[in-house]
Amino acid sequence: MVAVNKYVLGASMVGTVFGASVLIKDYVGGGQCPSKVKIEGKTVIVTGANTGIGKETALELARRGGRIIMACRDMGKCENAAREIRGTTLNHKVFAKHLDLASMKSIKEFAKSILQEEEHIDVLVNNAAIMRCPHWKTDDGFEMQFGVNHLGHFLLTNLLLDRLKESGQSRIINVSSLAYIAGDIDFDDLNWEKKKYNTKAAYCQSKLANVLFTNELAKRLQGTGVTANSLHPGVADTELGRHTGMHQSTFSSSVLAPIFWFLIKSPRQAAQPSVYLAVAEELQGTSGKYFNGLKEKEAAKQALDEKTAKKLWEESAKLVHLDEALQECKV
Repeated sequence: MVAVNKYVLGASMVGTVFGASVLIKDYVGGGQCPSKVKIEGKTVIVTGANTGIGKETALELARRGGRIIMACRDMGKCENAAREIRGTTLNHKVFAKHLDLASMKSIKEFAKSILQEEEHIDVLVNNAAIMRCPHWKTDDGFEMQFGVNHLGHFLLTNLLLDRLKESGQSRIINVSSLAYIAGDIDFDDLNWEKKKYNTKAAYCQSKLANVLFTNELAKRLQGTGVTANSLHPGVADTELGRHTGMHQSTFSSSVLAPIFWFLIKSPRQAAQPSVYLAVAEELQGTSGKYFNGLKEKEAAKQALDEKTAKKLWEESAKLVHLDEALQECKV
C-alpha cells in the first residue's frame, strides 16, 4: 500500500511539474492568437510555407477555412506539407505553388500565374527568409539575404498589389525580426560588393529593410483599404538557424536544451502573430505598424526614418526593374 502511494505521489508530482512547465512555456511564448474569426472564402498566400513558422501559419489559416496558397522553392517539401495540412484540417483548398525568391524570373512567373488564376487575394504573408548564410548571390546577382528577405518580397508584393487593392480590405504581413534594431541600410553597398561580408550585419540590414518597406508601403496604400504591417515572431526553433551552427553544437543541443525549451518558441507559437495580423477584426484598418509578438510596439528610430524608407523603395525599384516587371505581368 505504501509503495502504491509513493508511486501515485511520484506520478502526481511529475504531472504537476510537467503541467507547470508547459504553462510557463506558453506564457513565455507570448500566447495564442485571441481572435477566433473564420476566413472562409478568403485567399491567402504564405511564402516559405513548407516548414517552420510559414507552415504553422498556413495550417492555422487553413483550419479557419481559407483558400491557402503555399509559395515555396522546394516543391517536394511544399507538396508534402500541403498534403499534411489538407489531411489535418480536412480543408482541401490548400495548394502548393513554386516560388523562388532568389530569382526575379520565378517571382514574375509566380505573380503572373496568380493574377491569371486568382480572382482575389485577401492576405499576403511575406514569411520566407534566409539567415546568416555564406556570401551567396541570388540568380540576379544580389546578396542572398538582402535579395530574398527584402528584394524578393518587395517585387512580389508590388506585382500583386493591384489585385490586393481590387480585393478590398486586404492585408499584407511582412515577417521581420528583432534583429532589425541592429540593422543599417548602406545605400553605397547594399549588396556587399565593396566591404568585407558580415553574415550577421547582412541579415540585420535585410530585416530593417522589411520594416522600412512596410512603412513606406503603408503610406502608399492610404485610402485603398489595403493594410501593411510588420512583425517580430519571436525566436523560434526552426530551420532558419541552419547556418548559425546552433543546430550542430553538442553543447547547445544537450547542456542548453532545457533552457532553450523554455525560452525559444515552437513554430506554432511563433506563427501566432502572423495569424493574428491576418484575421483579427480589431486590426482592420491598422497599417504601418510594427508588432512584437501579439502586441503593437513603436519601432526603433532607424525604422521610422521616412527619408530612408522612401529612398530604399526607390533603390529597390531600380534594382528589380519594377516598371518593366509590372508590364511583363500584366494580364
